[in-house]
Amino acid sequence: MELLTPQNFKDYELLDSGNFEKLERFGQYITIRPEPQAVWNRQKKEADWLKEAHVKFVAKNSSSGTWKKLKEIPDRWHIAYALPDAKQIRLRLALTSFKHVGVFPEQAVNWDFIYHSVKKLDVVQPKVLNLFAYTGAATLAAKVAGADIIHLDSIKQVITWAKENMTLSGLDNIRWLVEDAMTFVKREVKRGKKYQGIILDPPAYGHGPNGENWKLEDEINEMLANVRLLLEENHFLVLNTYSLGFSSIILDNLLDEHFSKNIKRQSGEIFLQSTAGARLPLGVFARHCTV
Repeated sequence: MELLTPQNFKDYELLDSGNFEKLERFGQYITIRPEPQAVWNRQKKEADWLKEAHVKFVAKNSSSGTWKKLKEIPDRWHIAYALPDAKQIRLRLALTSFKHVGVFPEQAVNWDFIYHSVKKLDVVQPKVLNLFAYTGAATLAAKVAGADIIHLDSIKQVITWAKENMTLSGLDNIRWLVEDAMTFVKREVKRGKKYQGIILDPPAYGHGPNGENWKLEDEINEMLANVRLLLEENHFLVLNTYSLGFSSIILDNLLDEHFSKNIKRQSGEIFLQSTAGARLPLGVFARHCTV
């Protein structure tokens, strides 16, 4: 099992975590957000957190809340991420009612992998499918590397946000789909479509645009069975999950079920290293590239 953390994300820093919260810097602004995995004590005093932070998320319930501004901070701002040997991608951040700001910074380790994998494929404009694609940093990484990419998410507003990130990054010609991931994948299988790369970062729970239900443990096995039918012999696959109690061993077993056990694979946990000392686990991953 491997442990991965971003190494060169200059516009992001986990400053501290603990007492079910995390203190983070996005660009020049510092936020306090809930974090259910941070069950230990914070290293810094709470008073010091409040002095440093520009804004704190105050939860109303398990799924929503409001932001309390402690210093002047815009509702929207931009950060950048430098891909390996390539131009930067730029991302618009915002204070949403769901505690998210528009980026999962730990995923930078997968953005780098996606970029390198697309570059390795001996195909002009490899076809790549990004499912559960959110605001599109992984999509942008693939596009910068030369992919012909489809970006799929079930929420129209998230697609609009991803389009803004494309424009900010000076890119174009990405295909956007507001659709249920399972419905789309099954239809692509029937059509005989093929891809050189597929990216999956599914939520623990979710809904399609027409009320379709997604529950990770119930759907992921069927999803991977269909994904395997869509992939060319030479391909890359990224599977990332963030669900409390979900192990990387589960992902290994699933990929063993649907892909050759001879394919060299990376799997393990993704975490963020705080400058105060503690490591914050933020999901498990399994990924491979056959070229």
